[in-house]
Amino acid sequence: MKNSIFLKNLFMTVGLVLLCVVLLGGVSAAWTYRYITHAERDNLRSAAETAAHTVSALSEELEPESMEMQMNVSMLGDACGYRVMTADTSGIVTACSEGLACPHLGMQIPEDLTREADASGEYQGRAALTGDPDTRYAVVLPLSGSDGSAIGYLAVSADTAALTETWRESAGRLLMVAAVVLLIAVPVSLVMTKHTTDPINEMTKTVDRFARGDYGARVDIPFDDELGKLADSFNLMADTLERQEKQRSEFIANVSHELKTPMTTIAGFADGILDGTIPREKEQEYLSVISSETHRLSRLVRNMLDVSSLSAKDPDTIRSQRFDLTDVICQTLLSLESRITERNLDVDADLPEEAIRVLGDRDAITQVVYNLLDNAAKFADPGTVLRVALWKQNDRAYVSVSDRGQTIPPEELPLIFDRFHKSDKSRSVDKNGVGLGLYLVKTILDNHREDIAVTSENGLTTFTFTMTVAPQKQNAREDRGS
Repeated sequence: MKNSIFLKNLFMTVGLVLLCVVLLGGVSAAWTYRYITHAERDNLRSAAETAAHTVSALSEELEPESMEMQMNVSMLGDACGYRVMTADTSGIVTACSEGLACPHLGMQIPEDLTREADASGEYQGRAALTGDPDTRYAVVLPLSGSDGSAIGYLAVSADTAALTETWRESAGRLLMVAAVVLLIAVPVSLVMTKHTTDPINEMTKTVDRFARGDYGARVDIPFDDELGKLADSFNLMADTLERQEKQRSEFIANVSHELKTPMTTIAGFADGILDGTIPREKEQEYLSVISSETHRLSRLVRNMLDVSSLSAKDPDTIRSQRFDLTDVICQTLLSLESRITERNLDVDADLPEEAIRVLGDRDAITQVVYNLLDNAAKFADPGTVLRVALWKQNDRAYVSVSDRGQTIPPEELPLIFDRFHKSDKSRSVDKNGVGLGLYLVKTILDNHREDIAVTSENGLTTFTFTMTVAPQKQNAREDRGS
């Protein structure tokens, strides 16, 4: 695959360079030929006009076929670098710049050329003058005397082979430039292709490693370009997948552990009762343990189902409901009265007298308040105060639950909302917990797009979460409706 990508990019780059060279060379060659041809034609016409003025002036004094006229025409041809011929009114050549032995003397310029020269003032184009085997580019002008009468014609012509040779020289230079450009482009293409394909090959290898289960594989591309951004995105995705895989493994291990302990206890005690190992007078005691472990299994399954159902709920639908948060806290405190009394705790409830209506699922938030108060009652030192407070600030309501007991170690605080996480004090005090209470709290509040924070210093542990206050107009309509 490496060679395939490299060769494809190399061939594509070289092919594009060649295509550009061919296109630019063709356009340049055509433009050069057109430029040279037009320049030559302009020079030829300018030379013809100058020669025509000179011959017209000389014809006042010299005979068209005289030696002096022949010499002057030869000098005109040498001066302009073209073939110069003069002809009488019938088109018969009387003088030529190629000398007295010139074969064109006495020959006739084609009649169609002289006729067009008379009609339009000049003839300009390719033509076979006086029987030449090769066509030449010629300019034919009518000559007139000082009185305006016609005295003959002047023909100035250039060999088209010279124009072609000039163009070929220019085209050769262009080809040399194109060859140099191609020679430079090929190694540059090699370098640029390697610069592009090496990171892609690196990413391909990393993806293969990742697909084989190496979740620690990462792409190292030290470029701040599109490939570098792609590598960063891949690494971010890999971090997320690695974290999720770790959580999945921990979840399976934790579930297996949480299920194994009560099931081992239930099976052991049940077998002991059935085979008579446990005396009859102690059967009730052990049946009570079996019942307790069965209920713990039930709570574990129920909490896991609650987490799954909460993850499937639409947050926008949840936040469309409204309820009184003060009433929820009061009802939850009443439901935990026996638990609080059993722990010999006092309750300090700092709640507003007026209703504070918030947006959310009442049952789910009741579960949040219940779990936090139950957690606080569970870990508070006997005889201490359990404090719950509710207040409103702008469009947010805040609920805090505090207890005095053992301080949660700082390294435990970031993990306290993890699934199946239990701190050391939890395991020492509560044997029936399944480690899903605070995880359930965090999941519910995340689905409500709300926040929760925890602090634990000098034995005082406080959980604080937020709720969005329902708009006043909605509150007024609800009050009138009730």
